[in-house]
Amino acid sequence: MTGTASGVAAAIEGELRLLDPAVRASAALLAQVLHPDYREIDYTGRVWDRDTMTASLTAENAPRPGPMTASRMTGVQLGDGLVHLTYDTETKGRLAHRSSLWRLTDAGWLLYFHQATPFGTTEDTGTGADR
Repeated sequence: MTGTASGVAAAIEGELRLLDPAVRASAALLAQVLHPDYREIDYTGRVWDRDTMTASLTAENAPRPGPMTASRMTGVQLGDGLVHLTYDTETKGRLAHRSSLWRLTDAGWLLYFHQATPFGTTEDTGTGADR
């Protein structure tokens, strides 16, 4: 794979890694995926950076939401070294639309920006893990 397809494929691979609870619980593994200038806007509007996100996810008392299922993941290369992904997730009945920007660096493709917006529960929509 080369060009646009390889950038999108690499970003999707990285995004799927981040859905793995083992990656989310490891500062070393997160450092391999999150860009040094990483920013996230969570569902409450709070802005996170790489250090605060890593500390929150890897804290001994961090909530462990369990497996997260992704669906409808698509990507587009916006320019040289920049990919935009969109997808939906479901975890424990909670649904979210997600959007990520991935940047190509000397270390490979790293997550630069992420935002999640809740859009209901599986009970509200009749969808979920069985979809």
